[in-house]
Amino acid sequence: MAKRKVPEINSGSMADIAFLLLIFWLMTTSMNVDSGIARKLPPLVEQDNDPGMDAHERNVLMVFVSGNNQLMVAGQRMDISGLCEKAKTFITNPTNDPNMPEKEMTDIPLLGRYPVSKGLISLQNDRGTSYDMYLQVQNELTKAYNQAKDELAQQKFGRSFTDLNDEQRKAVNKAIPVKISEAEPRNLTGGK
Repeated sequence: MAKRKVPEINSGSMADIAFLLLIFWLMTTSMNVDSGIARKLPPLVEQDNDPGMDAHERNVLMVFVSGNNQLMVAGQRMDISGLCEKAKTFITNPTNDPNMPEKEMTDIPLLGRYPVSKGLISLQNDRGTSYDMYLQVQNELTKAYNQAKDELAQQKFGRSFTDLNDEQRKAVNKAIPVKISEAEPRNLTGGK
């Protein structure tokens, strides 16, 4: 009996087919994009020559989140639900309280002379703070600034902040600048 030869499969085009499948997959698949917190960092300035950062005690609202997610605002315990209102009151100082941030009269296009707060929110977390709590605090602080800007936009232009044109938006942003300083996390729950 003679052995029959098994016919070979032409594999010359296999590489081409695999390459085409790879390109098809890359073109049709959506990749997950990392998302984070949109935060504009302040410009780098010399420590000695910064006249714009007046850090009197009354101009700083200390916000601290402990390792077991306890929120402390200005040295007092607070529930996360009260942070937005507390921060907004601090930012705007509507009653010109002498224990709240100072204001500096500034010429702002479209608004004229406007009292701009020197207030700064200083945020610090413990290394044991959960990411969820960290994001909740960030969201509440962002919401406070957004509400303050929206109220000013309604008062001055009769529209919400998101409905303003670019020039009006710049004026409101200059009147209510976002000033959040984030310190390096502390290690209070464990050793150094």
